[in-house]
Amino acid sequence: MTERTEYLNTRAAAAHLGLSTRTLDRYRVSGDGPVFLKFGGRVRYLREDLDDWARSRRRRSTSDDGTGPRPGPAGADR
Repeated sequence: MTERTEYLNTRAAAAHLGLSTRTLDRYRVSGDGPVFLKFGGRVRYLREDLDDWARSRRRRSTSDDGTGPRPGPAGADR
């Protein structure tokens, strides 16, 4: 049995990430957000793309600009 791909609309994607739909809209325009699919005028997201994007945003401190080494799983560096 194959797993069916789930395409999330902006509202569902925003809820998954804990963001507002307006934030995702702005990220699409600026190119700072997760990758998305376009079907005509409809925007859809894949859950794994949302999770990959969220993981890429991990930081160790508020001054971390993301250019250094990425933090590993919680407790991995202790």
